[in-house]
Amino acid sequence: MPYTVDFDTVSTVGLESSPFADALAGLRANEARYFKNKYDHDFTVEPASDAEETIAWVHRILKEERDITISSRPLQATAFEVENIRIAYVFYESGLSVNVMYTVDGADKRAVGFKLSDGVEIPAELAPRFKFARQRSRLAGTIRGSYFVIKNAY
Repeated sequence: MPYTVDFDTVSTVGLESSPFADALAGLRANEARYFKNKYDHDFTVEPASDAEETIAWVHRILKEERDITISSRPLQATAFEVENIRIAYVFYESGLSVNVMYTVDGADKRAVGFKLSDGVEIPAELAPRFKFARQRSRLAGTIRGSYFVIKNAY
């Protein structure tokens, strides 16, 4: 069942099996606030079992672009389009969030972003390849993030 993320009252709905459920819920709420404020889009996620196509698309990009396989179990995902940008998010049990921004009409904004919830260690599959910058969030505490530009078409 889809869940519309409320960034006023942070909830761990759908993330309860993660040891970082509270921090991951804050990260998810932070993303929801961003999309509401910037695009007036309600950020709605669904269980991984209902979002297999979205997860497969994100995993395909990770594998083909950088030979990355995320070892953690996906908990929730979402895919939507705003202002001609296809966006997908996958939230993992380990406290990691992976997002893809993919412009539909040209290659000017195509990237994969990684965000780590507060207190989460950098996953082994990402640690040697990416530097993570820190940012503060009222909803999520300290978020660490990194990204890479997508070179191919998906």
